[in-house]
Amino acid sequence: MRLYTNSLRNRIFFSMMVLTIIASVLIAGMSIYQFQEQAKDYHEKRLFRKEQAIKENISYVIEKTDFEVTTDNLKNIFKEEIYGLSAIHEMPIYMHDLQGKLRKSSKAQFVSDSKHSQISSRILKKLRDSEDGRYVEKFEIGGQSYRSSYSYLTDNQFKNIAILNLPYIENDDFMSYELEEFLKRLGLVYALMFFISIVLGYFLARYITRSIRSISDNLKQLDLSKRNRKLEIDHKGTEEINTLVESYNKMVDELEESAVKLATSEREQAWREMAKQVAHEIKNPLTPMRLTVQSFQRRFDPTDAEFKEKLNEYSNSLIEQIDVMSNIASAFSTYATMPAQKNEETDVCMVTQLALDIFNESNIYYIEDADSLKAVFDRTQLIRVVTNLVKNAIQASHPGRENKIVVSVKHDDKKIYLTVSDNGTGVLAEHERKIFEPKFTTKNSGMGLGLAMVKQIVENFNGTIHMKTIYGEGTTFTVTLPRS
Repeated sequence: MRLYTNSLRNRIFFSMMVLTIIASVLIAGMSIYQFQEQAKDYHEKRLFRKEQAIKENISYVIEKTDFEVTTDNLKNIFKEEIYGLSAIHEMPIYMHDLQGKLRKSSKAQFVSDSKHSQISSRILKKLRDSEDGRYVEKFEIGGQSYRSSYSYLTDNQFKNIAILNLPYIENDDFMSYELEEFLKRLGLVYALMFFISIVLGYFLARYITRSIRSISDNLKQLDLSKRNRKLEIDHKGTEEINTLVESYNKMVDELEESAVKLATSEREQAWREMAKQVAHEIKNPLTPMRLTVQSFQRRFDPTDAEFKEKLNEYSNSLIEQIDVMSNIASAFSTYATMPAQKNEETDVCMVTQLALDIFNESNIYYIEDADSLKAVFDRTQLIRVVTNLVKNAIQASHPGRENKIVVSVKHDDKKIYLTVSDNGTGVLAEHERKIFEPKFTTKNSGMGLGLAMVKQIVENFNGTIHMKTIYGEGTTFTVTLPRS
């Protein structure tokens, strides 16, 4: 099955999939962030609550002690009580003097604790600069997060006598477990949502693009030659789709109107072209007929011993041209190709000589390399080809020299070559490509249909025609026909 990756249907489908995946990732990310923020808030509040509770217990001990409440007496005041407080609140307790030196610890006396023996000057400064007399520092050791709270202890007159340090381990095992379980459930939910999105996206994309697909299929089948089917408007569809359907139906109506106008214009143009071609084709045989009659008038002599033979010759020439005109009229009346094509075996040498007989010019020379060469060609149309080419050669004569026209019929094993050469004016290089185009002419008179007609006739019988020319020296047309 071919996948049209750029189709609107697939774009809608993949967009829904991408949106579902993006939503899943964003919600998962926000959930992780929310859990982290909750854990952070939980540890901050829990440390603050423990600190407050320990400080309340310390205040109670200070109120009940018989020792003078001074920094130096902290060891005596909390000689045993500090261990109880540490056990109750499940965290170590360190008491420092105001210069940061350790004075009392909840750890046993024989345990060395160099890390908490002295508070750094940086922390002391942070504590002094704090507005509420409290400073909390976060750090990590071996991948484990810690918080360390520093706050002032006061005597009964609210005078600072010591610094309370409470190290707190951020144990996120339970929250990590909760987050992991939540993400598992969220993953299952989104896997189900993704599957539903695939199904829903597929059918939704098909539904949205159904009318567009119908319009696309109808556009592919649009044909000016027949009546095109309109689309029905789905009143349950979207406004945009219905507007598109209305536009398509309007276009179909406009195309039908344009098709009618185009057909009418084409018919009118065809009639004009046909009229021009008919006029040209009728004019072609009229010229040699006129020349034949004029020649007959000049050379007519009732006492000539060859009178009957010459009369028959002239009559045959006239009959040939009259047949051409008759064929043209018949083809025009039946709307067929002019003139009607007959596939018959024709002697190219004999017909060529017959076509040349109508020309009285003494500068036309005929050459052949065989007495008879046969090809499948309409006899009448072959005469038209020869007369057109010879007539063009006559009209292309050079004013500065005597015109010479050579017509030859030669052959090889498979082809017959009919050539008409002249030493006339030749054809300009920029006109060579256009010489066989309809309506193109280099003469002051004529409609430029002669050579186009010759080319069409020759190609209808599987032949070819080529031109070689040198401007100012002459031109040679070569008609190549398959031998029968």
